[in-house]
Amino acid sequence: MVKLYNGGAWLIDGRELIADSHEAAAEVKQKTGLEIGKEEAARGTMAYGILKAHNTSDSMDKLKIRFDKLTSHDITFVGIIQTARASGLEKFPMPYVLTNCHNSLCAVGGTINEDDHMFGLTCAKRYGGVYVPPHQAVIHQYAREMLAGVGKMILGSDSHTRYGALGTMAMGEGGPELVKQLLNQTYDINRPEVVAVYLTGEPAKGVGPQDVALAIIGAVFGNGYVKNKVMEFVGPGVKSLSADFRIGIDVMTTETTCLSSIWETDEQIKEWYDIHGRSEEYAELKPGKAAYYDGAITVDLSKVRPMIAMPFHPSNTYTIEELNANLTDILADVEERAKVSLDGAVDFTLRNKVKDGKLMVDQGIIAGCAGGGFENICAAADILKGSYIGAEGFTLSVYPASMPVYMELIRNGKAADILETGAVMKTAFCGPCFGAGDTPANNAFSIRHSTRNFPNREGSKLQNGQIASVALMDARSIAATAANKGVLTAATDFDGEIGKYQYHFDSNIYANRVFDSKGVADESVEIQFGPNIKDWPKMGALPENLVLRVAAEIHDPVTTTDELIPSGETSSYRSNPLGLAEFTLSRKDPAYVGRAKDIQKAETARMAGEHPCQAHPDVKPVMNVVKKTFADASHDNTGFGSTIFAVKPGDGSAREQAASCQKVLGGWANIANEYATKRYRSNLINWGMLPFLIKEGELPFRNLDYIFIPDIKKAVEEKADVIKAYKVDPEAEDLQEFELTLGELTDEERQIILKGCLINYNRVD
Repeated sequence: MVKLYNGGAWLIDGRELIADSHEAAAEVKQKTGLEIGKEEAARGTMAYGILKAHNTSDSMDKLKIRFDKLTSHDITFVGIIQTARASGLEKFPMPYVLTNCHNSLCAVGGTINEDDHMFGLTCAKRYGGVYVPPHQAVIHQYAREMLAGVGKMILGSDSHTRYGALGTMAMGEGGPELVKQLLNQTYDINRPEVVAVYLTGEPAKGVGPQDVALAIIGAVFGNGYVKNKVMEFVGPGVKSLSADFRIGIDVMTTETTCLSSIWETDEQIKEWYDIHGRSEEYAELKPGKAAYYDGAITVDLSKVRPMIAMPFHPSNTYTIEELNANLTDILADVEERAKVSLDGAVDFTLRNKVKDGKLMVDQGIIAGCAGGGFENICAAADILKGSYIGAEGFTLSVYPASMPVYMELIRNGKAADILETGAVMKTAFCGPCFGAGDTPANNAFSIRHSTRNFPNREGSKLQNGQIASVALMDARSIAATAANKGVLTAATDFDGEIGKYQYHFDSNIYANRVFDSKGVADESVEIQFGPNIKDWPKMGALPENLVLRVAAEIHDPVTTTDELIPSGETSSYRSNPLGLAEFTLSRKDPAYVGRAKDIQKAETARMAGEHPCQAHPDVKPVMNVVKKTFADASHDNTGFGSTIFAVKPGDGSAREQAASCQKVLGGWANIANEYATKRYRSNLINWGMLPFLIKEGELPFRNLDYIFIPDIKKAVEEKADVIKAYKVDPEAEDLQEFELTLGELTDEERQIILKGCLINYNRVD
């Protein structure tokens, strides 16, 4: 079904894949007539051409990218614009689309959510942007319909910014990277490796895009095969997939931890652009006659079966057939995994969902940028037609990804077919993906065609004894399960017809409702603020030395951004840095906030010109030990703050708040064995936090210990390879030396850290 190459691979004429070997170059020459080396052939990838067209540096190894367009939603754009305003923003220099699909329910927090929306509308007017009101479209569907273009690059402040199926290289990053673009700065990365995803065959009836995506994720996440690389989809199997099907696979590439994705284009993608009234955005895109890839994944689409990603990660994959045949063993394994994810905070089991040998599901949801597409919902409607979901506990909700999709489902009768079953149709909303809509009951099991199933995303509050769990599935198998009244069922068991339906895009829906400045800024417009919208607090520059208190110690194999700062109910506070910071690590280590704020008192006092010893009793004995070896260290040149240790933090969402909340609470650093994603590490850097690395198995400190790092400012300035640090033991009056590294940093990143954060780096007073 899915196979990974051990090394690189050559692609001939976009169709024949050859594993790299000593004989490969000769074979390539024989078949193409080209005598070509790997480096030259690497320029034949689609990714190389797009990156080159957007690179502003004189090096293709050290890229400085300017994007064509930007997009954000309503739990990110307030912080981004506030950061840019503090840095002197006068006008959006490129199309910037502000969508409202996360806090669109305006259900909690008083007037907070709608205040954010009005902030967005007035900013779109003042700075020359585009504002998409609530319920019109989820961020990525609007971008597909109205922003994508072959050969273009789009940067979004949401991790699932992926439009590769439409020939657009898109990336999801934390807000500060969008701020840089708004300030005419660049996105700086080393040229990423490119991995071919070579498709053959065609999917069986009942197999959908989520099934293919989960099969790939299950094969590559754990081994990091595509981490921070570009996935390039090629091969004869591409033509067997509709545009919607490709989009459904593509959006899930985020869960592989890749940097971005790109697909070859053809007549089906041309038709997509034609249907959406943007034919001029189409061009043929394909690899060169000979292209070299740093790795390759082969996927035989004909062998993909309906899949399920069990709690609590998209990579925890099985075929539905395999799960149903081995319920006892697999459910027991899920429970064991859950002990790590949930820290044993609640009793968790799914084995009580087994009735008469069958796994019973409590809820089904088809939603968002992954599940809410036209073809997915039409297929679900065909499978459901003539059935009903029953009058027991099982529920089914369907969220079309945009109002134009919803309108077409009404016109072609599929919405009526779904409603007749007892299911509910709702407007475009991302809530079920991040835990703000259709929250299940305690101990309930939900199956969703959405993007993620991390712990705590579906409304769980472990500290209150509440737990629910989510499995990811394709809309087709969710519909088959619903038609079977909650018995887990693969769509391949459905023996009826799944039709193909023509889509008609109604652009009037957006023309009549979306505000589009056409790039014209109106500085006479006053920005509308709400009481919850707060400026970022003042942040100091990096001092000569640091004393860090370890405020949390996490040994899970991976720590998600949801665990660093929960989603769901916290989203209403994304415009209030201090208010949001109170939730930091609240579901993973509830004591963290108090510990961080405790040592922050010392730095607050120091910044005010007072002696930190008066603000925190630990400072004096710690500094007494430090001074025995480092006599020049004093409160005048030594900063005080917190750090966390996590094995591999940052998997999941692009949300900058996973880092900024730590910074707001006085965090100076993270210490990790590795960082799960580039975007989380970038968030740390942009908020002036040191992304320290420590070798696996070397952990000389524990939670609540103090760490002294002498000459850290000098180490950053002089690009030190190794940084000496010391665990401080006041009782033993001893310093225990150990080593940290920072990994590769650009000159600009070093300056941001030295200044204390991106705002300080750009601030216009």
